[in-house]
Amino acid sequence: MRRRVSSWFLFVLLTLLLFALGPIAAAAPSDDYGEYSLMTQRHAGQFYSGGSLGGQWSWTPRGEESEISWGDPSTSRPDSVENFIHAGDWVLLDGYGGHDPGTYYVQRVSRELIGDGSCRNMTPLPSEGGRQHYVRWEIAPHAYCLQAWGTITERLSGKTVENFFHSQVWSPPSACRNTYLGARTCIRQWESWWDNHGAPGAPVTRRLERSVYLARGVGMGFLIDQAYPYPWHAELRSVWAS
Repeated sequence: MRRRVSSWFLFVLLTLLLFALGPIAAAAPSDDYGEYSLMTQRHAGQFYSGGSLGGQWSWTPRGEESEISWGDPSTSRPDSVENFIHAGDWVLLDGYGGHDPGTYYVQRVSRELIGDGSCRNMTPLPSEGGRQHYVRWEIAPHAYCLQAWGTITERLSGKTVENFFHSQVWSPPSACRNTYLGARTCIRQWESWWDNHGAPGAPVTRRLERSVYLARGVGMGFLIDQAYPYPWHAELRSVWAS
């Protein structure tokens, strides 16, 4: 009889514990790209290379769209402005440039593939109006590869200025550290960009290869390790609400 009472007591106790823990586990939110990039907030940051200012980024969100500018803060205009759109499970890249006539370039894909972190087992991605699937919104627990082929067209004239190939590997959160901001949690983007700028239809050639680390709650360019066209390293030093 004592054994039966003890067993029943343990059963009730375990049941109560499961009910108590269940809501806590269910309430734990998953990470998303916005937490690492800060694309939904007006934020800016400066990164340094070799002790000198290497550049600045700044987000300007507009609803589900958000622009990021990259460049030298001492100049009046950024070197580049990229326009991203949060659409369901994905962040899409629409294009880049400025707002003045003849300065915005629309980026459209003709083919896209997704696969594992070694860029194997690649399968087609359904089109999102031709916009490039840039990164998943929810942070994946495993690395994945994205590859895109397409064209870049000047919006006002409709003139195609180049064909491109863009390969990316996004890696899941891991520990990271830089000289200025210490230990953080980062996702990593490795990318390789190829184009034939000024000669559409010609073979594309490699223009850029680098790894960029985005830190949770801190933002873009936490670490930048460029391998091509020349080795270059930079680290995020300061961030602020803009």
